[in-house]
Amino acid sequence: MTNEPIDLRAVLTTFDELWSPRIAARINDYDVRVTHVKGAYIWHVHDTTDELFLVLEGHLDIGIRDPDERTVSLPAGSLFVVPKGIYHCPSSDQGAQILVIDPAGTPTTGDTHDALPDHIKTHTGLEL
Repeated sequence: MTNEPIDLRAVLTTFDELWSPRIAARINDYDVRVTHVKGAYIWHVHDTTDELFLVLEGHLDIGIRDPDERTVSLPAGSLFVVPKGIYHCPSSDQGAQILVIDPAGTPTTGDTHDALPDHIKTHTGLEL
């Protein structure tokens, strides 16, 4: 990691894969990840950690089961924290660029998830 400012827009130009976050920074034991999203992800849950979503550009919807199913709508500049133990499914019809904060080593597909389509891979964030 660096001790210089990080231009998130510049980081996002270094890759174009969807739902494949890059670790832009670390703070204590947390990864600050940025990624491009479009279409639907998968329903998944993080059993022991909250997950923060911040929309940098575009629009993100997050399906939530808490316990009723609802959708949280996030325009650019909005953030939402999904509490630990809550199933959620991010999606973006038009596409978005997002920042996600998770404890380092947290799998992108959670501790439990639906079947993975070919375009979604489980990892813990990719180094720049």
